[in-house]
Amino acid sequence: SPDGGSSDRGPRSDRAPKIYTRTGDAGSFSSTFTGERRPKGDRIFEALGATDELSSAIGLAGEFSSEKGHTFVEQLHKVQCMLQDVGSNIATPLSSAREAHLKRTSFSEKPVLELEQWIDSYSEQLPPLRAFILPSGGKSSAALHFSRAVCRRAERCVIPLVQAGEADPNVAKYLNRLSDYLFVLARYAAMKEGKEEKIYVKPEP
Repeated sequence: SPDGGSSDRGPRSDRAPKIYTRTGDAGSFSSTFTGERRPKGDRIFEALGATDELSSAIGLAGEFSSEKGHTFVEQLHKVQCMLQDVGSNIATPLSSAREAHLKRTSFSEKPVLELEQWIDSYSEQLPPLRAFILPSGGKSSAALHFSRAVCRRAERCVIPLVQAGEADPNVAKYLNRLSDYLFVLARYAAMKEGKEEKIYVKPEP
């Protein structure tokens, strides 16, 4: 009941789970989706952290882009959902995964092909790239450039897992195409907003 007393309806069964678990308090280990205990510094958790940071960066870029009325915001939301699936695959090392785990966390090539379609669509609308572009072009564009840089780091974290046979190669492919998508989208956002893209100018000696 609201005053903290007992209810005649019995204990609540729909109570939300607590945010903290306390399972990692006693040491420096954490669990994968397969139940395997690994050090918190394991490359699996490094890749998971980078992927989470990437989704957060894209979320920020999406908020800036939404304020400007960009229609690609729904695509960014879909990407964030796909990154949840990326994380599930990373958290399921193939060396300890059972068939049930693999069915729930497999990652196909379909989202990779979808990103390629989006990249081609925006690229056709952009002016040719004739110089090295610095992260710029307004808040939406700059946030998308930042997301691209985080994406590259996430990709670097995932590649060793793929090479070790612990993660699906399509996960690395997805992150690779995603960084290209975010770069093209940053340029597109700057163009749609009429913002100037700053270019690299070699400093005078």
